[in-house]
Amino acid sequence: MKLHCGLTAENLAAKFGLHEKGLDFEVVFVDWVAGESKTKAFLANFNPFGQVPVLEDGDLKLFESKAITRYLAEQYRDVGTDLLPNDPKERAIMSMWMEINTNQFHPFASTLIRELIIKPYQGLATDFTSVQESEMKLSEVLNIYEARLGEFPYLAGESFSLADLHHLPPIHYMLRMEEEGVKDLIYSRPNITAWVEKMKSRPAWLKTVVKGDHIFELTKQRRLPIQFDASCHELTSVAQTTTMVTGNN
Repeated sequence: MKLHCGLTAENLAAKFGLHEKGLDFEVVFVDWVAGESKTKAFLANFNPFGQVPVLEDGDLKLFESKAITRYLAEQYRDVGTDLLPNDPKERAIMSMWMEINTNQFHPFASTLIRELIIKPYQGLATDFTSVQESEMKLSEVLNIYEARLGEFPYLAGESFSLADLHHLPPIHYMLRMEEEGVKDLIYSRPNITAWVEKMKSRPAWLKTVVKGDHIFELTKQRRLPIQFDASCHELTSVAQTTTMVTGNN
């Protein structure tokens, strides 16, 4: 199994899902910032929209992070963490919160990531008006999350699910921002804070962060990848390749 990925929250979500399922996979670094996902070969062979992540599992090539994690949750349901509630009502609630993520949370979180992380890396000016507007709108959205998480420990109910999984990667980037007020969007709300801290302590997330930080360094420095063993400790530099071999044994 291979995951073609680079520096975005969506890429972290795909890796997070793979680690929760305990699956061995190979990370193929794609520097989309430098245009590697827009090459003719990538467009023809992996994603005609020129985006990552892309999962290869046998003859299947799948893009869009939510499609990838849903596939992993269904195809490999009997291994690793069960990411789908058994109760049909809870599963419907999970799907609802995934839609809320797409339509209400992610547009504002992704604007903050673009303006405060991606643009500075690209040498572009941050639009601070857009940042302020996104902070204000996201604050209103998170008030609804705070109420929900005061009733249940996770978005779909009592158990961690895909709905929670897809929120942590953008929150991870938000908590690394130096812009005053962004961290407060999370840490000023006790129920959201407790939810985030529970997710951050998950073993699968700790593995995801190791590889995510490595991808970040690759994007910044364009140096050779490093091979990781199953426990995510660095082993050796890998010459003339753009892959990382990862495992969950």
